[in-house]
Amino acid sequence: MDWPLQGGSIIFLLFSTTMKEFIDATIFMGMNSSNEKIRIACKNFFVEHIKKTIFMSLENVGKCDDIVWQFDRETQDAYYPFMDRLHTVMDIQRIPYDKETINKRQEYHKLSLFQQLTIAHAQDGILFTFDKVLLDLNFKNVKNPPLFDEEKFFPKDLEKWYQASLKLRVNHIESIN
Repeated sequence: MDWPLQGGSIIFLLFSTTMKEFIDATIFMGMNSSNEKIRIACKNFFVEHIKKTIFMSLENVGKCDDIVWQFDRETQDAYYPFMDRLHTVMDIQRIPYDKETINKRQEYHKLSLFQQLTIAHAQDGILFTFDKVLLDLNFKNVKNPPLFDEEKFFPKDLEKWYQASLKLRVNHIESIN
């Protein structure tokens, strides 16, 4: 918005209320969920965010690898080319926990340490997840991506690799944490 002032000066008021958007392993691996509603919601989240920055803890990145490594070599080889390319074309900030995150962590009896740190990491942003336990806390900054019936598509080359990655399917994505 322009504001004319004395002498013809103009101030450009730039204000952004955009909060950092965090994801956990349920969203990333959700693109390969055996539940089609969740798979489409997670894929659409990434398609819609492909030109944006999202944040993910290194521990959640490791959780994704841990899941993939449980599959046979052939399935891993079908999956990883897509994941590698997505991390190349999309600004996914993989960030470690810091002292502030650890100090923000609150103990909740029904949450694992992993879940407590995931919540603390995203405390000043929005956490997208399909983790049922985290969603049941009803925190206003923890939500799942919207469910869609219609699937969106990645740019042409990336979509080809995504389709190949669907050889890997994850059951019960909402309880992997």
